[in-house]
Amino acid sequence: MSSDPLPVPAPRIVRFRWAWWLLAYASLGIGIVGIFVPGLPTTVFILVSAWAASHGSERLHRWLLAHRQFGPMIADWQAHGAVSRKAKWMATATMLLCAAVMLWCVPLAWLKWLSIASMATVAIWLWSRPLPPAAG
Repeated sequence: MSSDPLPVPAPRIVRFRWAWWLLAYASLGIGIVGIFVPGLPTTVFILVSAWAASHGSERLHRWLLAHRQFGPMIADWQAHGAVSRKAKWMATATMLLCAAVMLWCVPLAWLKWLSIASMATVAIWLWSRPLPPAAG
């Protein structure tokens, strides 16, 4: 048996904090633009922003959690991996609207069907997520 003391772990160094910070603010910006641009999802980018902020900007992370619109959605996701029924319906309606516009406007068949298949995959995944306990 060795009597050597156990090594003391080095303090946790946050690597690439600047990259997390950049991803958090870029995702937040895209999410805010998504409020006004049909077809650009808001919820996903806000959740990505909160996730990245938890690694690179505690200030932004706290602000997002305290936000009256975004905060409850982020808290539900972080605590339970849950998405509210209202958010699911809003996302689905937006994707259906975008699919209709694509069917009407996009001339390339492969592009419109690839996009619609992607939206359908996201919708299936989204509806497979649980509801928040309070919404049960």
